[in-house]
Amino acid sequence: MPIIVNLDVMMAKRKIGLMELAEKINITPANLSILKNNKAKAIRFSTLEDICEALDCQPADILEYQK
Repeated sequence: MPIIVNLDVMMAKRKIGLMELAEKINITPANLSILKNNKAKAIRFSTLEDICEALDCQPADILEYQK
């Protein structure tokens, strides 16, 4: 998969756990885990926006393109 999700890296940098972030952005821990473990097929812009707001980061801090 050429799009890599670095959510776990940003969560570690911000020292926030899965349950806390899931609660902040109003998403189930299971769905956040799928995203965090790079298993998601898609992400809504509204979810990406909520994650960026909660982690005080940019989308490029979370999503990476690799050939």
